[in-house]
Amino acid sequence: MGSLYLNKMGFVKVIKNKAYFKRYQVKFRRRRECKTDYYARQRLIVQDKNKYKTPKYRLVVRFTNRDVIAQIIAADLTHDVVLASAYSHELNRYGIKYGLTNYAAAYCTGLLLARRVNKKFNLEYEGSVEVSGEDFHVEAADEGAKPFKALLDVGLKRTTTGSRLFGVVKGACDGGLDVPHNDHRFPGSKREGGEWSADPETHRKYIFGGHVADFMKQLKEDDEEAYNRQFSRFVASGIDGDKLEALYTKAHAAIRADPVKKREDKELGYFLARTGKKDTEKKSWRKQTKISRGTRRHNVLNKLRYRKFKLAEAQASA
Repeated sequence: MGSLYLNKMGFVKVIKNKAYFKRYQVKFRRRRECKTDYYARQRLIVQDKNKYKTPKYRLVVRFTNRDVIAQIIAADLTHDVVLASAYSHELNRYGIKYGLTNYAAAYCTGLLLARRVNKKFNLEYEGSVEVSGEDFHVEAADEGAKPFKALLDVGLKRTTTGSRLFGVVKGACDGGLDVPHNDHRFPGSKREGGEWSADPETHRKYIFGGHVADFMKQLKEDDEEAYNRQFSRFVASGIDGDKLEALYTKAHAAIRADPVKKREDKELGYFLARTGKKDTEKKSWRKQTKISRGTRRHNVLNKLRYRKFKLAEAQASA
């Protein structure tokens, strides 16, 4: 029966034969996990040979479901080195408690990172203090250090117009970092006849959460029950659409005043499990010194004498 079935089968071309599998090379682990675009990474980290070991810094921006992550990273021979980082959950220390993943929060995270980097390297570049939505590039001073330069690393995120990625870029540039970019993908930018035209007013609106405020007002008019359900924490804190701009303006000033503000002892985490400052005991690890052969022999003899003495003492008492 089996041979009859095989005789009736048509010709099957073997595409993946033994030679194919013998020569198959497994891709890198992070490529298999769809986490790293090595084609882009290679072009971001390769440095000119005549610059020797001069680091090439990247502004790495990543998004999770409830956080915005911005980091300054340099590639070493075996690993990446993080020089500075900022997270949107840290904005709670500057008055922003809710909406930590929107465009306005992304801008604040980029601003926080830029101010931390400038403070770490003692760079006196204030950036653009007045937030107007206009495209801004920091200019190097005639004397002294140049502004800190970092290339944007977007990872696998799509660089669509109005993406929150560019909120972090705008915040970093306004904070005094030199991030090469243009205004083609900022919110409100359009392409007409092969030329791009920016809309600073729309961009400023997004930076101060104006798009969120419009949605809050519209939802409240259409369905107040849905508004109270979706923005329950805003309502409980007494925040409505009209107060968002003042909230973000105050946060920008607070970030510039103290970008490395420490976490308070009573500040709770996301799971509200923190009760206070963690008790950290100071531990010390002594390096065991090598004992000579004579010292070891002397220690063994002392132990034998002690055991002999204890044995004699037990016999005498018996």
